[in-house]
Amino acid sequence: MSSKSKIIVEISEIPKLKNPHLICGLPGSGYVGKIAVDYLIEELKGIKFANIFSSSFPPQVSIRDDGTIDLMKNTLYYCKNKPDDIILLTGDAQPVTPESEYAMAEEIIGICEKLGVKSIYTLAAFITGTFSKNPKVYGTSTSLQIVNEFSKQGIFTMNTGTVTGMNGLVIGVGKTRGITGVCLLGETSGYVVDAKASKAILEILSKILELKLDMTTLIKRAQDTDQLIKTVEEQMGQRQSTEQLPMPSQDKKLGYIS
Repeated sequence: MSSKSKIIVEISEIPKLKNPHLICGLPGSGYVGKIAVDYLIEELKGIKFANIFSSSFPPQVSIRDDGTIDLMKNTLYYCKNKPDDIILLTGDAQPVTPESEYAMAEEIIGICEKLGVKSIYTLAAFITGTFSKNPKVYGTSTSLQIVNEFSKQGIFTMNTGTVTGMNGLVIGVGKTRGITGVCLLGETSGYVVDAKASKAILEILSKILELKLDMTTLIKRAQDTDQLIKTVEEQMGQRQSTEQLPMPSQDKKLGYIS
């Protein structure tokens, strides 16, 4: 029996877009990328145009607000924007095996090619193991020219480590097809759902892509993150310092996405 994962793409329409950028935010550590992209979908009034189903997603169903169930999926939205249009990718899960992650990345890049995408931004988590009052944003890219501009944009360049999962593979596979890729990683402890890190990423991304965003709701969610962090610190006996929490097993310098 073949272990190859089955991928089904349901496209409701093929949007006509002007110089579109793809922005990806899938579930991962701190839900940093997913919170950011879900916020963009809401603020930019994203229009759903495709669902991607895969037998490699976790064997479970998601429960909707109305009590019904749905298969796990990734979803694509488009937003008409000036100067360039935006495609947004979010989802319930990432594939669970290396082979299926590569297959999904290839599928996503194939859709990008059909829609004329020239650049991809994946949003993710840079795990430090400590709580940060003002999260930094780290970055890596398939283009040295873009990397050289990071410091001007307030982005700290990653020069070691790995970006695991779809957030790395999508831009890696895109590079082989001539599509420029950037991964922006919000600094996070890895212990909590971190809207503060999501907000930090969106503040920078909105300047790069000239997105007009009302951050009011996300600011409130970031404040909720602050409150959660205080609670965790109290439980861990760390009320006086945010710099002495135990690190996860990886080296602090090796930022990664799970």
